[in-house]
Amino acid sequence: MSTRTGAELRKRRHARVRKTVEGTSERPRLAVYRSTKHIYAQVIDDATGRTLASASTVADKPSGPKKSASEAVGKLIAERAKAAGVETVVFDRGGFRYHGRVAAIADAARAAGLKF
Repeated sequence: MSTRTGAELRKRRHARVRKTVEGTSERPRLAVYRSTKHIYAQVIDDATGRTLASASTVADKPSGPKKSASEAVGKLIAERAKAAGVETVVFDRGGFRYHGRVAAIADAARAAGLKF
């Protein structure tokens, strides 16, 4: 009997999500990664393999609790994506539940004008 760690299970869930979620030039992928301390978001064009915009709690240093920092990252990623000419994206939750900090990024990005 093999026991899998939480990270291995998340990677399996992410692989299932990625079977259907693909970023194109017209509609790139908004990928989210959540660690215990930080949260990261990238807008990726999978057709060319380029990252069009990125934001994280590491690079941008928003203050406050984790959830409000996630909202700040969501707002930042939306602003940077719009500056790169991206209006609509497809959301990739990265194998994480759409809950808490992951949902906070998505809601803040929508509120800042990103469509998905």
